[in-house]
Amino acid sequence: MKEKINELSAEISQAKNNFLSGENYYAQHLLGAHRISDGTYCFRVWAPNAKAVFLVGDFNDWQNTLPMELDSESGIWEIITDQPREGDLYKFNVRQANGREIMKIDPFAIRFEKRPGDAAVLYTIPAKKWRDGLWRGRSKRTNALKRPMNIYEVHASSWKHHEDGTPYSFGDLAKELVPYLSEMGYTHVEFLPLMEHPLGRSWGYQLIGYYALSSYYGTPEEFQNFVEACHLNNIGVLVDWVPGHFCINDDTLPYYDGTAQFEYSDPDRAKNVRWGSINFDLGKPQVQSFLISSALFWIEFYHIDGIRVDAVSSMLYRDYDDGPWTPNHEGGNRNFEGCNFLQKLNSVIKLAHPNVLMIAEESSSETQITGLTETGALGFDYKWNMGWMNDVLRFYEMDPIFRKDHFNLVTFSFMYMMQENYILPLSHDEVVHGKKSLMHKMWGDRYKQFAQLRNLYTYFMTHPGKKLLFMGSEWGQFLEWKFDEGLEWVDLKDSLNSHMQQFTAALNDFYKNQPALWELENTYDTIEIIDADNTSESVLSYLRQGKRKKDFLIVVLNMTPVERRDFHIGVPYPGTYKEIWNTEMEEFGGTWTKHNEDCESEPIAFKNYEQLIKTTIPAFGAVIFKPESIVLKRKNK
Repeated sequence: MKEKINELSAEISQAKNNFLSGENYYAQHLLGAHRISDGTYCFRVWAPNAKAVFLVGDFNDWQNTLPMELDSESGIWEIITDQPREGDLYKFNVRQANGREIMKIDPFAIRFEKRPGDAAVLYTIPAKKWRDGLWRGRSKRTNALKRPMNIYEVHASSWKHHEDGTPYSFGDLAKELVPYLSEMGYTHVEFLPLMEHPLGRSWGYQLIGYYALSSYYGTPEEFQNFVEACHLNNIGVLVDWVPGHFCINDDTLPYYDGTAQFEYSDPDRAKNVRWGSINFDLGKPQVQSFLISSALFWIEFYHIDGIRVDAVSSMLYRDYDDGPWTPNHEGGNRNFEGCNFLQKLNSVIKLAHPNVLMIAEESSSETQITGLTETGALGFDYKWNMGWMNDVLRFYEMDPIFRKDHFNLVTFSFMYMMQENYILPLSHDEVVHGKKSLMHKMWGDRYKQFAQLRNLYTYFMTHPGKKLLFMGSEWGQFLEWKFDEGLEWVDLKDSLNSHMQQFTAALNDFYKNQPALWELENTYDTIEIIDADNTSESVLSYLRQGKRKKDFLIVVLNMTPVERRDFHIGVPYPGTYKEIWNTEMEEFGGTWTKHNEDCESEPIAFKNYEQLIKTTIPAFGAVIFKPESIVLKRKNK
């Protein structure tokens, strides 16, 4: 028994040393609350400059009757007690460096009471016997870059509400959202942050509990079961995560022991003016242990398939915020601590879980985001293409009469599309704060708006890059997203909305079933521009290529309300081309009852091609042709 105690003591001592050096990637096993036997719990909290810390809660009327002991070498306070019971609420009453006493949350809590309260719940999650081994094994054997990825972005508590106005829990979502994802043909679902946060209006981006599923969304067991249900239906699960900044509430993480503990010591660097929050000191080893452990916890405990790191730019540049800033030691704006932390984060996760996707929401072009850290990149798998999103939405909002003068907004992305591994995001950020919904952004009357939305989605789905669409956009919800209400499902009683939903489902399946849209996506071989110079008619055409020579698609997008008859399109090989996609078909809400006739190519030069076909392109329409019977001979371009 003595040997076992000594061995356990040595393990704890090593865990503390690793935490201090920034190399404890399972810090939740050391810190927080842990049941060590029936009725006995151990509590530990890191507060190196506190004068005293007390465990308080339901079990002692929130009084300072349970003082904790300090390990002065690690700055970790500890107590073993049999007073609390499973389900009790607790906090740490911290006597800070200046003598002030304040009740603080447990930074490592895995469960919190429902907001507006923020006390931790003493909670032991039972071990789960997972049934998703087939999915996880397949994920390890496949290359995500060469597979389709079509993400449905969801805010968990506003996808759907019960009749009494209460939001769905993950138990409810497992019954309704998972089948919906399958029916609509999505490959992945991505959630806005699910970690504990005190204010719904923050959408989850002002966190307090980095290890706790928000009690607003249900229990940890429910989320585990939801993820398992997704995997059993061949759907991946991604979760947003916020390591750059945290909630400013005084009883949470800020100035925990009365000094700059989790945040930078420089007040200008600590304060995040733009978002009213506090910035993590990403160069501090203990903070690195805290954050990397959090990411691994969500990956391993919940079996999630990827993490989208929010606001990466704010971690890369000292002058990203709206407030005053201090140059680095070289006199520049680079946040070296942030860069190094992100490289370390990705290296640790990729070493442990090579198949887990790391995604960056990042808006600058000064830093290589995706790629190996050994080459100087940050090590992410994907980056949101914010430039594409801004340009494209600006173009589609424009009166068509002016589009010929701004055609570069839909073609410029072809110049840089291979600089990173991109995800094309039509996300929640674009349908709030007076920006209008995607459908409402479109020019013209309601019919024209839906026609252009179908055009936009076809461009979105055939442009190189993985895909992300925010909930409600699949049927063209007119109202902006409201975080505290369910989506406007009543819209589907309207024919145009119902047809739009059918269109999106058909387009999602089309994308998955056409290897030319994703097999070579991370190489220049994936695309040839047929004609990006037809500004006068505002028609864009390009070719998407698969691995096999004859596996390609011809995509043509008409950005105006004028039908283009006898329209010329360059093609690479002589033969017959069949129209397999037309956004103006009746079943999608358009007026066409049948497809264009098959096209026989003619030996007439068009741009870089020796052959062309002629067809009709609907007003605001998008059509896609596939070779039906061709001769694989081609002159050099």
